[in-house]
Amino acid sequence: MDCHPTLRKSNRGMLDSPLPIVGFCAFSGTGKTTLLTCLIPLMNARGLRIGVVKHAHHRFDLDCPGNESRALRTAGAEQLLIASRYRIAWIEETPKSEGEPKLADVLKVLDPKRLDLILVEGFKREPIPKIELHRPALGTPLLHPRDPNIVAIATDTPLLSQTPGLARLDLNRPDQIAAFIIDGIYREWRAKHACGALLRAL
Repeated sequence: MDCHPTLRKSNRGMLDSPLPIVGFCAFSGTGKTTLLTCLIPLMNARGLRIGVVKHAHHRFDLDCPGNESRALRTAGAEQLLIASRYRIAWIEETPKSEGEPKLADVLKVLDPKRLDLILVEGFKREPIPKIELHRPALGTPLLHPRDPNIVAIATDTPLLSQTPGLARLDLNRPDQIAAFIIDGIYREWRAKHACGALLRAL
């Protein structure tokens, strides 16, 4: 498959992020989370610290019934922070009237000083570089014809000749996808921002 890391040049108005960011978009059941669990250790092995932002379309809960933290939230706490020497968890209740969260707002929660790259699952309408995951056997339509921010397509079968401007990746080769992200999106972002910082210093 063609995994040349050159990105599409039609991308405009990308979301401003303090770190390089890449999204994964696909219909449910394609394997977004499964792929991310394979990519993260590969990227860690390349020395990158990875942050992940995942969008949930349903109510979710990090607490189990009977936990003290659940009791505090049930009592009316709008925000709850639990801290130990091993990890810190922060839970905020969001009113239904606020609608779906915006990626720009969610990213503010992350600490860019402790990360090198952000992977985003979901948030498919946000203007960030994305990799489309596609399994023809599922019978779902392709997303990239309607999203100019998709820079690559990863599939489990030899795909279509009609993907101009898109890198084509093997969905069953997480190592190939990781290399595309690191050698393409990550390095291009760093080079662009290093150039911008140099120009501002002049």
